[in-house]
Amino acid sequence: MSTTSSGTTAGGTSALSIVLFAGGFDRVHYALVMASAAAATNRKVTLFFTGRALRALVHETEPGVLGWHDLDPADDGSTPVARDRYFATHGLATFEELLEACVAMDVTVMACEMGLRALGLPPGVSLRADVPVATGGVVTFLNEAPGGGAMLFV
Repeated sequence: MSTTSSGTTAGGTSALSIVLFAGGFDRVHYALVMASAAAATNRKVTLFFTGRALRALVHETEPGVLGWHDLDPADDGSTPVARDRYFATHGLATFEELLEACVAMDVTVMACEMGLRALGLPPGVSLRADVPVATGGVVTFLNEAPGGGAMLFV
């Protein structure tokens, strides 16, 4: 899919860049809903994980980090695992299903280098192997975001 300098794809839809800063499970989950829906409608999508949302990309074998299970509680106070189980039993897409859909539809996933350091994670921390993650900073993210595309901060 080609993108013009105005942020629109060849089909006329605009690109979507989402900054995931908040670490609450519901917020990260819904950002994945937005990203997968936008990608399904032929938009170029970038997810820029930073802040506590970065925990969703850390490999679960890292000491002291449980990947997305380590995100902050859901809006209803439940744990990420309990909320995800609720979604699954009610016919809603789970965290893993949404992330897999984003990967399958070529959503660009970026991890903020500064955010990784701010979380106190060691240099070279192991990120999920099943998700192609590019590391970079805010300048990289902004330089790669198509002009005229939508940008959301979650």
